[in-house]
Amino acid sequence: MPDPLASTAAGDGHASHALDASDEVLSGEAVAIEVQPVGLLLRALGAAIDALLGFVIFFGYLAVRYWVFSALADDAVDRILTVLAMVTAFVIVPCTVETLTHGRSLGRLAVGGRIVRADGGGAGFRHALIRALIGVLETYMTFGAIAFLTGAFTARSQRLGDLVAGTYCQRVRTPRLAVRIPVMPVGLESWATIADVARMPDRLARRISQFLDSAPQLLPAARARIAQELLAEASDYISPIPPVPPEAVLVAATVLRRERERRALALADQRVQRLSGVDVGV
Repeated sequence: MPDPLASTAAGDGHASHALDASDEVLSGEAVAIEVQPVGLLLRALGAAIDALLGFVIFFGYLAVRYWVFSALADDAVDRILTVLAMVTAFVIVPCTVETLTHGRSLGRLAVGGRIVRADGGGAGFRHALIRALIGVLETYMTFGAIAFLTGAFTARSQRLGDLVAGTYCQRVRTPRLAVRIPVMPVGLESWATIADVARMPDRLARRISQFLDSAPQLLPAARARIAQELLAEASDYISPIPPVPPEAVLVAATVLRRERERRALALADQRVQRLSGVDVGV
């Protein structure tokens, strides 16, 4: 039976940052891995920080040339040093930093991103060099206009250098999820003393727990429908079923199952302690 949570995300359009099937990242076992690319605005902010660092290096050279090498009268040497400073600031430094940090940079560190290959693997020197060379055109020569336009029309906010190198910026800093501990609904305390949920399969219990964790983010209609479907599937393992809304039944069954498992583990620890004489901490 298909997972109702997955079908709801697809059918109700509530899932965010969804990628097309062609954009999925597959593991070695051909299992789709859910990854989150960094959004366009955050990528632009990170690129601006990295570009600022490049300009600081280049203008630092100009300052050193003005104060230290101002006595040089050879225009040819001056032009060579200027070109070398530009290549160092806008190509060599970004490429070296990205290679040594495995896809990170000062800007991407600030926005919580990392450059990876399109298949989710780590990017290497070849990818960093291609991105740095094309970045001179799309980031510095056009002041980011080409990079921004390209990122606006790609699913993973990829700039031109990413498309050529086969990379994208993956989000590596995700918000901490709030821990929700369900409690027995009011009015079901007496039901909990006679209810039986011990035979519920672990896989079904996990799906119910996942639904209860994500229920506040679902649309009301989808939330009620999924609760009804899960209760219909779990009705063979919950006895008796109290006359309350389906979601309240799922919450009560989850709390009751958790409490009984906790008591079973405590009894097992006490039995081991009695037999072995060793204090077993919970």
